[in-house]
Amino acid sequence: MKENSVFATIYENICRDTGRQNESAKLIAVVRLLTLSMLVHSLICCMLVSLTGHIGALVFSVASPVLFLAVFVLSYHWSTFASYCVLNVCILFWTCMNIYCFGWDIGIQHFLVVLLVFVFFCKYRHEPVKVLFAAALFLLRLYLYFYCHSHTPVIILDTGLTGILQTVNSFFIFLALGLVAYLFSTTTQEMEGKLIEYNRKLMKQANTDTLTGLYNRRRTMEYLENLLSAADSQISICICDIDHFKRVNDTYGHNVGDVVLKTISETFQKRLPPDTFISRWGGEEFLLIFPRLNGDEASTALETLRQKIRDLTFDGGFENFTISLTYGLVEYDYHSDITTLLKEADEKLYIGKENGRDRIVF
Repeated sequence: MKENSVFATIYENICRDTGRQNESAKLIAVVRLLTLSMLVHSLICCMLVSLTGHIGALVFSVASPVLFLAVFVLSYHWSTFASYCVLNVCILFWTCMNIYCFGWDIGIQHFLVVLLVFVFFCKYRHEPVKVLFAAALFLLRLYLYFYCHSHTPVIILDTGLTGILQTVNSFFIFLALGLVAYLFSTTTQEMEGKLIEYNRKLMKQANTDTLTGLYNRRRTMEYLENLLSAADSQISICICDIDHFKRVNDTYGHNVGDVVLKTISETFQKRLPPDTFISRWGGEEFLLIFPRLNGDEASTALETLRQKIRDLTFDGGFENFTISLTYGLVEYDYHSDITTLLKEADEKLYIGKENGRDRIVF
């Protein structure tokens, strides 16, 4: 919708709140939109009823749109709660008078359902009030039903006009129900969506390392437990460590060290198989889990990774430098527990460190 269009201006005016504190802008917008729909509905009914030539029916039909127009205009001057209450009373009165004048067969009684939905959506909490209101509407509907079956309508309409009014009333009843349900369910869905997104962010924060964006140690242990408990294919696990990382921090500063950690993490994500589980195990250590790869296949993937990392060049400020990693790789034997596997991978990493670094020990 264009900002300067007529429809945009109308919509902004409908949604304009009352300017009072602690009042729902959504509720006053719904009140006004529902009042407008009732205004249009009563105008159409006024034109149809005028065909009967009945003076009393015409007076009542003309009074209806005037009533709803007054409610709409006054909603800009009253509080939201006052507008809400007056609209409910007007719809109740208007429904009862229509049934009194024209009888049960025009279908106007179903506006009581609109009021029920309106109250349940619009009022936050206040459950006892909602239940009492629902019971009152139910009793009123029963009373009107039995009243109509024992009393003749004041104005007898022919069958054709009764059918037309039944159709018009049904349309506006569904329109009003859809309007109330849509506007308030949209808010609920937006809130639910925000809550889901917020929970997703919290879950991500709880499961990932802040600096690198990789999974953290806690999430890794959960993944390993689930993976090994349902293992139906080969699994390989690797613990790798940046060689001489303390020297990088001491020589070039911790900011450069952070860049190294993030760059290596990005390289892991780009160069390893897509289903590899990559985590920051702690400090300069990383844990890589290869589901569905045996040791030889994982070793091949690691060798490609090793070469890519060796080709990286980092800016240390006064000089460029390169780094390397050492890798300790084990293959799951279907009976060792997590502690045993991690200890074995760590021992192989230590062997690699002792034998020159920048190598894969399997």
